[in-house]
Amino acid sequence: MFDLMPFRKNENSIFSYLDDLEKNFFGDLSRDVSQFRTDVLDKGDHYELKADLPGFSKEEIKIDLNGDMMTIRAEHREDKEEKKENYVRRERRYGSFVRNFDLNGIDKESISAAYQDGVLSLKLPKEAPQQPTAKQITVE
Repeated sequence: MFDLMPFRKNENSIFSYLDDLEKNFFGDLSRDVSQFRTDVLDKGDHYELKADLPGFSKEEIKIDLNGDMMTIRAEHREDKEEKKENYVRRERRYGSFVRNFDLNGIDKESISAAYQDGVLSLKLPKEAPQQPTAKQITVE
């Protein structure tokens, strides 16, 4: 039961106060920025993975399979420059997300993906369970 409860050494320490102040001001960046949100649904014969990737085009999304590991990577670069009468404005924007998923028990040859309205959907078919084979051994 105690494994499920968050453990903090000293709730009233100045470090705890400063940590909470930073998270309230900036948000918990370690949790919000580094990964994108995903939902995995069990549909019986397959899993459906939905990943929120708003602002990316489908050309900016790469899905790699390496053994039993699937990596979803989305990277966006934008470089905009405007020149008008007396000013020059140049803006750059960069965003990158990477997340890995374990594919044990998935038929890797039949995975399909679609991207629409900022949501990446992957259909991950389950591997067919292997039936035990019966064999008779003759006695010599």
